[in-house]
Amino acid sequence: MKEKGLLHIYCGDGKGKSTACVGLAVRAAGSDLKVLFCQCMKDGTSSEVEMLKKLGISYCCCEEKLGFSWNMNPEQKEHACHVYTHLFEDVTRRAEEEGVDLLVVDEFMSAYNCGFLCKETALYFLENRPEGLEVVLTGRDPAPELLEMADYVSEIHKVKHPFDAGIPARKGIEL
Repeated sequence: MKEKGLLHIYCGDGKGKSTACVGLAVRAAGSDLKVLFCQCMKDGTSSEVEMLKKLGISYCCCEEKLGFSWNMNPEQKEHACHVYTHLFEDVTRRAEEEGVDLLVVDEFMSAYNCGFLCKETALYFLENRPEGLEVVLTGRDPAPELLEMADYVSEIHKVKHPFDAGIPARKGIEL
């Protein structure tokens, strides 16, 4: 019988949330756990994706560039809601059907907070996930109901970031 899977949240305004969940995914894969890594609000071009695949970690994302919510018109927001809801439903179905041990949903908070995910569906899954499924959610400003549900909450706080000095994201470091 598998141990009960716990819910992790990596949140905050600092750099390192995605890096932390990539590290946990690598650690789990190194222990022969089955890992499914999903990125919301990202299009699969981040530098870690190819390495995750090389390590045998299943990966999925929305390959369509949808942009930032604050730049979307109502029709684009409706489309994004459809796309991200479908992505979340697909990844949670796969986690159940494929016997995944660790499910990472990177940038979950952005999709959840923007209304791009059906909150009832997401909460239902998290409350009723398979017994041994460990779940990691990342992003800024987790909702109170998610914080209450979580077993781990790690906040990454920005003290200083090069972006504030006009230095753009760099491949292999932030991208």
